[in-house]
Amino acid sequence: MRYQIDTIPIWDALNLDSACLFCALRDKTENLLVERYLGASVMEPDTRIRVNDKGFCANHQQMLFAMENKLGHSLLMQSHLDVLSEKLIKAFDSASKAPKKSLFSKQAAKVDNTFESLIDTCIICDDLSENMKRFAYSFLHLYKTDNAFNERFLSSKGVCLVDLSLLVDMARDSYSNNLYIKFLDDMREMMLKKIDTHKEDIDWFTRKFDYRNHAAPWKNSRDALERTINLLRGHCIGAATGKEEKTSNAKNK
Repeated sequence: MRYQIDTIPIWDALNLDSACLFCALRDKTENLLVERYLGASVMEPDTRIRVNDKGFCANHQQMLFAMENKLGHSLLMQSHLDVLSEKLIKAFDSASKAPKKSLFSKQAAKVDNTFESLIDTCIICDDLSENMKRFAYSFLHLYKTDNAFNERFLSSKGVCLVDLSLLVDMARDSYSNNLYIKFLDDMREMMLKKIDTHKEDIDWFTRKFDYRNHAAPWKNSRDALERTINLLRGHCIGAATGKEEKTSNAKNK
């Protein structure tokens, strides 16, 4: 079991025993990024330049707003609007010079993309994506070199389908063919077992709505719907990662 600065976050997330260790990493990293952009970095020139250029998506605007640092948030928006107004003028100028869309013209599509580019960027999304790629690289390094990590991970709850895709894509590019096939075999066994568990739980959850099962125990099905959604699309519903799937015996009775 070897701990390095780039693998410690992977181990920490794994030890949470959450439904998906990468969702746990993503949630923690996302919150840290939101705090960072409303912290001392608000006044850092490099940060302001990046924020001015890219701005924030709707989800991260909501998270920033919920931090209740209205002054810091407003300062970011103030300078972002200055840059945005210049981009908007250029977009309108470009649109006014372009011909109207016709059956055989692709020019209008290029104009539409100019306006779309004003709203489809987010600096936190970009930073989060880069962090997740680094985490995935560290994970695959551990899988390749640390047997203790493999044993611990393969006995855990695994990952969601979103992060499975990330790991498989990166493993395809970085592993040898033999190691890649082994990784696929391990993930296949883990994920199919995980799917079977969710199928069983959500099946019983639906059966509990039958009056004949009213007095029957819930087993592990009370949160089956939210766990299934989080498995399919990454953590987006329910308790914070690390806490879900930890239902007490009393609650399940």
